[in-house]
Amino acid sequence: MIAEPTLLSRSVQKENSVVDVSSCASVHHVSSERNENRQKTVRGKRKARECSENAKRKHSKSSNGSLGRAENEQLKNGDVEAVTLFEVVSMGRSAMQAVVDDWIDAYTVDRDTALLDLISFFIQCSGCKGMVTAEMFQSKQGTDVMSKMVEDLDEGTGLQYKKFLAFPWILTVTWPLDMDSGEYPLIMSGLYWKRFRSHFCEFVSVLVAQCQNSVIFDGYLLNTLISLLTELSDSRVRAFRHTCTLAAVKLLSALVNVALNLTVSVDNSQRLYEVELAKMASKRASQRLDRIQRKISELQDRKFEIENMMDAIFKGVFLKRYRDVIPEIRAICMEELMVWMKLYSSVFLNDSYLKYVGWMMHDKQPDVRLKCVLGLQGLYQDQSSSKMDLFTIRFKERMISMTLDKDHEVAIQAVRLLMVISQSCEDVLSPDDHKNIFQFVYCSHRPLAITAGEFLYNRLLSNPELSRPREGASDQDRHRELVLARVRALIHFHTESELHQHVLYLVDSLWDSAGALLKDWTGLTSLLLPHTSCQEQALSSAEEAFVIELMLASVRQAAEGPLLSGRGAGKKVINTKEKKLQTDVCAKLTEHFIKVLPELLSKYSEDAEKLTSFLRIPQFFQMDSCDLENSQYVQALLAELEAVVDRHTDTGLLEMAARSYQTLCAQDSPWHPLARPSFDRLIQHWTNTLETWLGESLSSGCFTANEDNTLEILSTLKKLTAFNLAQDLSKWSLYELGTKLLEAEIKHGGLPTEVTIEALHCMCSCILWKLNTFGEGVTSRAFMCLSDVLIAHNYQLQMWDSSAGTPLLYTPDPKLQKALLSFVLEHVFTSPELDTHSSKVSESECGEGRLEDLHRRRNLLAAYCKLIVHSVLEMSMAAEVFKQYVKYYNDFGDIIKETLNRTRQMDKIESARTLVQCLQQLYLRLKQEQDRGNTCSSRVQTYSSIKELARRFSLTFGWDQIKSRESLAMIHRDGIEFVFKGFVQQSEKHSPPYISYLTILSEFSGKLLKPDKKTIYSYLQKFAGEQVINNREESWMPLIYYRASLMGTAEGEDATSFISSDTNKQPSLTNRSRSPSMKQVNSEGDQRFLSPSTESKANKLLKSSEDSKVQPAPLSREQWTSSLVTDNGPRGSDEVDVDTVDIDV
Repeated sequence: MIAEPTLLSRSVQKENSVVDVSSCASVHHVSSERNENRQKTVRGKRKARECSENAKRKHSKSSNGSLGRAENEQLKNGDVEAVTLFEVVSMGRSAMQAVVDDWIDAYTVDRDTALLDLISFFIQCSGCKGMVTAEMFQSKQGTDVMSKMVEDLDEGTGLQYKKFLAFPWILTVTWPLDMDSGEYPLIMSGLYWKRFRSHFCEFVSVLVAQCQNSVIFDGYLLNTLISLLTELSDSRVRAFRHTCTLAAVKLLSALVNVALNLTVSVDNSQRLYEVELAKMASKRASQRLDRIQRKISELQDRKFEIENMMDAIFKGVFLKRYRDVIPEIRAICMEELMVWMKLYSSVFLNDSYLKYVGWMMHDKQPDVRLKCVLGLQGLYQDQSSSKMDLFTIRFKERMISMTLDKDHEVAIQAVRLLMVISQSCEDVLSPDDHKNIFQFVYCSHRPLAITAGEFLYNRLLSNPELSRPREGASDQDRHRELVLARVRALIHFHTESELHQHVLYLVDSLWDSAGALLKDWTGLTSLLLPHTSCQEQALSSAEEAFVIELMLASVRQAAEGPLLSGRGAGKKVINTKEKKLQTDVCAKLTEHFIKVLPELLSKYSEDAEKLTSFLRIPQFFQMDSCDLENSQYVQALLAELEAVVDRHTDTGLLEMAARSYQTLCAQDSPWHPLARPSFDRLIQHWTNTLETWLGESLSSGCFTANEDNTLEILSTLKKLTAFNLAQDLSKWSLYELGTKLLEAEIKHGGLPTEVTIEALHCMCSCILWKLNTFGEGVTSRAFMCLSDVLIAHNYQLQMWDSSAGTPLLYTPDPKLQKALLSFVLEHVFTSPELDTHSSKVSESECGEGRLEDLHRRRNLLAAYCKLIVHSVLEMSMAAEVFKQYVKYYNDFGDIIKETLNRTRQMDKIESARTLVQCLQQLYLRLKQEQDRGNTCSSRVQTYSSIKELARRFSLTFGWDQIKSRESLAMIHRDGIEFVFKGFVQQSEKHSPPYISYLTILSEFSGKLLKPDKKTIYSYLQKFAGEQVINNREESWMPLIYYRASLMGTAEGEDATSFISSDTNKQPSLTNRSRSPSMKQVNSEGDQRFLSPSTESKANKLLKSSEDSKVQPAPLSREQWTSSLVTDNGPRGSDEVDVDTVDIDV
């Protein structure tokens, strides 16, 4: 942090002068007194501080120097009094011009003192806590002085110093050793320092602007300033290099504006001279001509002088710093170079300067590449491409390859750059180049795809050649022809993209730029319906299929938004305005398609593939905007739907039709009174038809239908099965109809295979609907049966004899695993609600009911845990169960703990990784709720409960630290990587967002061995850095706490001493929860007391298949005691925890 600056020394000697730019604890005298200053006592420093403050007050009252008006204005506004330039600029002065005017007035009075003020300003802006010594340059000592221009370390004082020439001064800057790793204003975080950067740049620009007509050409001010910035920008210290490079390039930008003003003045004077010279000789004033000529010469000399200054800054600063090791400095150089080219193109816009842009487009840092691309966009937009022909040819391949940049923002801006080049230079990009860029409309990154879609629209769809109408055509025909031309251009592009057939992604990419075309459903449907005036322009079947797919994708995009698989991290939360626009669009598409869809279904009634696409459209209708005025169109649509499903038996078509019926028949639909009777009549018709055919075919007890009858039965079964999947058709007795077919097959056989399969499908859907209406007992029993089947299958694989052939392999898919987990979370980890208000239920009945419910839930949890223990489910599926360890400890603690021990025996590393996943998921969920402002949500565990859960997890590792060494190291390693993911030591000074997780992670530190603690601490230093680890700010308190937990034993010191010295602002962090005593353990054991039958049954369920027939014997007293004994003897009773011993209740 930069200390508060003190008063600048106003005493300027002719040969030597010392300027203090430090805080009160910095050095205050010349270099001969440095050793004495480092040995001052605290009292002496306090006295020096008081003297400095008195000097400030005295100077502010008596002086009418460089900051008089600025101070008075700030004091009138009630602000704190500022003395130095740094203070005024850092406080955010609104009247920057007044500050500069005050300094110019002081410069005209005493330019040496004012110049030293300005030098000190730049030193302070670099965050320097040292001292500047200024000596007058003596020409006779020139050779000796130039040989001593060094930057070195003074071993006697422990200070670094830099001595250099800023004519007419020889400046020596001294600073402490730790400045190179400390913060300085330009990189400090926070709104205050961001404003400081803008005020700093503004000060440099205003300074040059206010001096351009006066002291800027005195041969003293700018020469000294350029020498200062050139030397300091070449320093080894990053703070000097960064700050002075920024000041130097901003100074050059300000000089560019001065040169532009001089150019305008020269042109005006030249025109005035030509006008005067064109007058007749009798009216021509020779003195006026001479005066104008002298003015032109003077302006040209000034312009030449300014250009020489710009050239000195460019060669002295830019050429050395544009390839600096710090990416921020390189980005600054390239950003300002683009400004110079754009403003002063006559000097800078040529190949001598453009080559630096081309070279830096290969920079490793994306920020530098981004500055180059953004700057080139501005140059090509200004119609300056004629001066950039050679650059374009030389670096065209690089600009095209940057569309594949790993940084998404650089890739997006590279596509925009090529779009600008394509508009300004027609022949630069070849058709193959355009084709490669257009392919980005299918990429997974949506902003890049949208940019490529804009390029595609501007290049292909907005081509003026497409909008040439026929002579004598009506407005409707002209619009149709324009839509047809654009669609065919899109079809041509889509067919050329042989590797991509994703119309949904194409529509999503074009939605922002070509939204008018994609939402023009009237124009798109006009291409599909017959049109009398344009029969020769009819679409082919393939073109019609593309138009239908395009129209369906646009309808889905308008109704659901841009949520596609692989694009975007999640669904965007739309605001009220966007929601209203989306509702209006959905209302328009509903109003349009409710009228047009019957005609489209009638035209393509024989094409099942196209009908399937059309039948999806009713699912996107906006029911809120519908009214009964369109009842005739609804009736026509229902009639066409009925005709379609009667004619076709394609499975996909039938499923889409069933979903459309479900939408139209919904209770909240205004068309429910019309659609529901039509749907019931249709199902009743199919049911009657099926009963009739079955009665004829099964009249003799066996299936005797001919081929035609069999096809009719099969098609009717397919239709009923498809519709039964969407809606419950139990009232039509479909199960009984399927039973008749299967009974005939079982008794007599002869039933065709396809009919048997469809009958089974129909009966299966009926069973599913029936199960959906059953109570909890049926679902729980089904869960238990499924678990037993999976475990039995797993046991069969283990005991399989290889001589019997290949075993039947089955692995539960992720969907089934997720369904099993969801069932457990919903039916096990719940608090039963008892009817305590009923007087008919006695206390004994309540207790029996609670115990019975607990017994049922324990059986369900034990069944799920057996799936994990027997490797039927992945071990990571146990994370959600482990999360409930503390919350439901009294009910399920023994089962969860046994599962944790079994998984640790299976795979120690994977088990530890599951614990890490559990803690991190709980922590992230808590952070998300806090960010949303839901601090009291019952669905989320609190921070203290997560910390307690981590403590319980650490206690399950027991006393054998050697056995759990690898697991604990992995937990700490993953935790450190989780906290410092994306954290950059040099550029980011604020704490990571997940740093409080370190306090949770510290619960596992006590189980580490001493060497492992040192290794983990070294790993922490690798990610955080030494500077961050030693940071004692409040936001870094969890890191201090975690470091103390590692160093307390690793260095042989008490962790409490670290915490007390580092966390005095947060004493709550030191109040760690201790392990309960044996007395607390017994009380906890009483609370989780269960009946013997319940506990013994849970233990049996957790045993493996081989040991399930053997009743385990309880631990003897000697065995229980030996588990607490280590190599050094028995542990104290105060160190025993409920999670490390088994209590015989």
